[in-house]
Amino acid sequence: MREVFERRYKRLLDENGIIPDLIMVDGGKGQLSSALDVLDKLGIRNQPIVGLAKRLEEVFVPGVSEAQSIPKTSSGLRLLQRIRDEAHRFAITYHRTVRSKRTLQTELDLIKGIGKKRAKELLEAFGSVQGVKFATEEQLAEIVGQKVAEKIKSYFDESSPAA
Repeated sequence: MREVFERRYKRLLDENGIIPDLIMVDGGKGQLSSALDVLDKLGIRNQPIVGLAKRLEEVFVPGVSEAQSIPKTSSGLRLLQRIRDEAHRFAITYHRTVRSKRTLQTELDLIKGIGKKRAKELLEAFGSVQGVKFATEEQLAEIVGQKVAEKIKSYFDESSPAA
């Protein structure tokens, strides 16, 4: 939390950016305290900031040791929850995208003429890169055509150590 806050607000200060009217921290007293320490270290003082603890949907504000309870039916609490949930959705989507890009990189991507779509078709048809490697040229040609099948066989023949 400290690192994220420091990077974000240091960059804002360096680029003469606009500091938000209100900073909302996803977390309780501890997260809010960390954020306040970083802001103080950067010289940002008297900044409106709140922390929203998920367990009981309590709101923490600086200088008050007890959580502020907002009625469950309050439109203000619903707004804070929607902001938090949107931030979660955004973070989860980003991490899924990063993870999917990382996991879909295969040896097939190194073969000229094989894009993501063809690699996916080959993996679905043969189960793995090993399955593609040991498939016959005719089997490959049924999926990707004769020319690309020849490229695949040529690639794996060249990359295999001589027996």
